[in-house]
Formats: sequence, structure tokens, C-alpha cells
Amino acid sequence: MTIGELSKKTNISEYILRYYEKKRLLRVSRDRIGRRCYAENDISWIFFIKRLKDTGMLLKDIEKYANLRYEGDSTMPERLAMLQEHRVYILREQRKWAEYLKNLDSKISFYQEEINK
Repeated sequence: MTIGELSKKTNISEYILRYYEKKRLLRVSRDRIGRRCYAENDISWIFFIKRLKDTGMLLKDIEKYANLRYEGDSTMPERLAMLQEHRVYILREQRKWAEYLKNLDSKISFYQEEINK
């Protein structure tokens, strides 16, 4: 599929897809005249990259993960360790945001009580 088709299927701009390629997060084959040719499995990989970004994984770590992925199955233990480490980070962030939300809810309750007096 073309970059335009992939962009529509993933809802990620062509610019970002080219950026992923430039950063070697995404490795794309080309046809005989040099146009990018994406495969169906690139879709799930792109969504995974987006989830890693959305959950706060640093780009340099996503690059490392991508390089390991493209090296093959022998790198699965290292990739697993990276994901486990990232999971710990997400849980820490989740606890932090839960505390922020608790504090915010407390302030909202205070204002509601004061206004309704």
C-alpha cells in the first residue's frame, strides 16, 4: 500500500510516517521506481509505536525497541525487559495522576460546598 493509503488507515499523517522512517522506527520496502510499499503488518506496528509514545516512552527508547524488533526474534528477551520497565513507569505515572485527580476532586468538593452554603 502507498503512504497515502497507510495514512488513511492509521489516521497518522504522511509527514509523521516519513519521520518514523527517517528515525528508523519503520523500515519500508520500495518498488522499482522508489515509491514506498507498506505491508498490512506495518499498520499494527505503527499503532504500537503510537501507543508507546502516548504512554510516555521516550523516542530514543522507541528507536532502540524498533531496532531490536527488526533484528528478529533473538531480541525478544531484551524487548520484553524494555516493555516491563515501561510498564513500571506507566504504573508510577498512573498513581501520580490518581493523586492529582484526588486533590482536584477535593478542591471541587470544597468549592461546591462553599457555593451551596
